[in-house]
Amino acid sequence: MDEATYPDLRNQTALVTGASRGIGAAVARALARQGCRLGLLARSQDRLERLAEELAEGGAEARPLPADLERPDSVVEAVRAFSRAAGPITLLVNNAGATRDQLLLGMKPEDWEAVIRVNLTGAYHVTRWVLRDMLKARRGSIVNISSIVALSGNPGQSNYVAAKAGLLGLTKSLAREVASRGIRVNAVAPGFIETDMTAALPEEARERYRTEIPLGRFGTPDDVARAVLFLLSAASGYITGAVLNVSGGLYM
Repeated sequence: MDEATYPDLRNQTALVTGASRGIGAAVARALARQGCRLGLLARSQDRLERLAEELAEGGAEARPLPADLERPDSVVEAVRAFSRAAGPITLLVNNAGATRDQLLLGMKPEDWEAVIRVNLTGAYHVTRWVLRDMLKARRGSIVNISSIVALSGNPGQSNYVAAKAGLLGLTKSLAREVASRGIRVNAVAPGFIETDMTAALPEEARERYRTEIPLGRFGTPDDVARAVLFLLSAASGYITGAVLNVSGGLYM
């Protein structure tokens, strides 16, 4: 399926967290094709630099922003520096995530807290600073990458599910706070997507999960990126506080 073109995204400044691989990298590539100036934020400097070089070869302006979402100071410094260099950030995709799976009774407090810090509190810190640009510009669009398990639950992932469900609450509350200033806030809830995480599953488990998906396949990072582009663009201009289910029908 060809990617839609959204003229209103051209020349906007966009920030993508967790941009070094998987869904984040796919979103960054899609935004680059739309003509955005890009800030690529993640912990892996090497991966970010390789992605930035790839996008630059295609004519895009992309800046690697190595920062650790567990260290708010590094995040704030990276976001502020990017905004000063590239212009006010009017598009934000909170995609960064981490997992430390374990049944709750066996889950260590540090594993609970680390996942909450990256997946939920990290989004708070990034959004709080980016909102300064959006409020001054009186426009903006934010997409938070949650998960279908935030709606369905998943055994062995209580920390991850709690964080991703928290993102949905953040999405809805913030959407009400900033709508009058021309800023929209939505979320995407992906199902099983072909990423490093799902690639690590045993083939037997992959096949079992695949049979539960009505469309009969795992999604791709590009499937999610297309949904993100739609929610960032004026094509969804009357949509805010929504959760877009991108799961192939796994959750209905």
